Amino acid sequence: MSLSKPTAPKRSRWLHLIPRRRRFAGDSSGAAAVEFSMVAPIFLLMMFSTFEIGWFFYANSIVDASVAEAARLVKTGQIQQLAGTEQQKFDVIYDTICDILDTFGACNTSLTIEVQTYATFSDLAADVTPATCADAPPADITAIPFVPGAELEIVRVRICYIYNTINPAIGINLSEPGTSKRRLISSMIFRNEPYQTTTP
Repeated sequence: MSLSKPTAPKRSRWLHLIPRRRRFAGDSSGAAAVEFSMVAPIFLLMMFSTFEIGWFFYANSIVDASVAEAARLVKTGQIQQLAGTEQQKFDVIYDTICDILDTFGACNTSLTIEVQTYATFSDLAADVTPATCADAPPADITAIPFVPGAELEIVRVRICYIYNTINPAIGINLSEPGTSKRRLISSMIFRNEPYQTTTP
């Protein structure tokens, strides 16, 4: 009985190519890169759009919070009872709002504040003048009223903040046509409280 290893039958010289062809047909090493190149633009568009919208609504909420703080100073008589000139009183409100809005940049080229008093709510409703923003002509900015009013008077506090959008030319563009900015306007209407202290 022979203990030698049996000789394997000879294979065709072309058979050794079959496994290589199968590996080539099933090779998917570059599929991920191709798929990512197809999905990446849509993913980036959605990502930047979501961030832009979220940051815009955050800016809106901060502007609303700032006008509410300014209105509180006027409504409770804190501004009216301050010692100093009207400009100094205005500066107090301006600085208060800027402390809230400093997240978005300097206020000197972005913020305007209007404080106007009305005799009746009918007069208020009849005032349809648009808000004056910081990009208006200097004469219009100088003419913005600052009249905080006396006790029980009707007051409107309105601010305009020019918000710089952050859209990097992909996704949703919230800026106004031809610019990279958007005007955020917020108003608050109220009647002043009886803030003066009555002495017996």
